[in-house]
Amino acid sequence: MSEIKFEDLLATGAHFGHVTRKWHPSFKPYILMEKNGVYIINLQETIKCLEKACELIRSTVKRNGEVLFVGTKKAARDIVQEEADRCGMFYVVERWLGGTLTNFSTIRKSIKRLQLLEKEGSSIYENMTKKEVQMLNRERIKLADQHRGIKDMKRLPDVIVVVDGKYETTAIQEAKRLEIPIVALVDSNTDPNIVPYPIPGNDDSIRTIHLIVGAIADEIIAVREGVNASLDEPSANGETKSEEVKPAEPKTKAASEESSLEPKASAEESAIEEPAEKKENSEDS
Repeated sequence: MSEIKFEDLLATGAHFGHVTRKWHPSFKPYILMEKNGVYIINLQETIKCLEKACELIRSTVKRNGEVLFVGTKKAARDIVQEEADRCGMFYVVERWLGGTLTNFSTIRKSIKRLQLLEKEGSSIYENMTKKEVQMLNRERIKLADQHRGIKDMKRLPDVIVVVDGKYETTAIQEAKRLEIPIVALVDSNTDPNIVPYPIPGNDDSIRTIHLIVGAIADEIIAVREGVNASLDEPSANGETKSEEVKPAEPKTKAASEESSLEPKASAEESAIEEPAEKKENSEDS
């Protein structure tokens, strides 16, 4: 995984939570301080939670598991689709259809119908009037929009990655009913206990979403490339090559103390120097 540093999250505004009057009490362990009526999220906790989520993704992909990215809010649609396509996984960026997971057999029938309509020279268009053909074309376009990210998904996913746990409640409830592990980006207005792998952060920032979803996609690509490399590169004895892991260089006591102090100082400086003007739409409502 391309390591995400404290400064990277800080630069994207991942530390800005919602206004204090819209917070969820269960989010308290992930809050660093309150500044100008806005909660500041502890980015050290964000990094820890992201590492746990990436461990889950890594173990899932190693056993040929599939990941479903879910992000139907406007700020996340393009990012989720782009990153899911880049790592070769499935996604849902349009409206979440009720029963996408719990009634997957019916969804598969709808996908088969779409594939039939998209097939060139299909017998379904024979002996039909122009009006009937237009109706089938409208149906095809509608189904294509609904199922474009899961059209090739043959079975239920092994892990679901959600952007904004409060916005995607239906998807989370269905995954929990089927006991599918869930990784979710949650803000200070969301209960982090609704998912087993929460990632505290600003779920309204496009740059934050891109950074975190991109890190998960990078993890999937890295695991797949590592597996392929181990299979395609036999050694001279006919055995599979394995990459040598170099031990990390020991840090001096002064260097370790210096690295542990830098993030905390950066968080406090950011919270004090930058006005926490976030989510104006939320305050106005």
